[in-house]
Amino acid sequence: MSQWQDLCALDELKHNARKVITTTNGLELLLVNIEGEILAVENLCPHDNGQLHEGPIEGTDIICPRHGARFCLRTGEVLAPPATEDIDNFPTRVNGDRIEAFLP
Repeated sequence: MSQWQDLCALDELKHNARKVITTTNGLELLLVNIEGEILAVENLCPHDNGQLHEGPIEGTDIICPRHGARFCLRTGEVLAPPATEDIDNFPTRVNGDRIEAFLP
């Protein structure tokens, strides 16, 4: 059953910053604050299991630092090979001064 899960304080994720969070069920998320929009995706490239958090961000896309696969941070959609599978993305919200994500 999916539910909203508390991830971190809003002030821990400044504008244009990123943060890796491990959820209570062991899922590793990449949180990104792009001009006030909080985005959450899994932190794992499906091509070769590389961690995405070290990759460059261009607009709302992230590029895997290992082999250059590109993903949309808003949708999780793969935009460029070598990856062929999307990454999971998760709805987020700010609840008071906390960031939450809707997680399985």
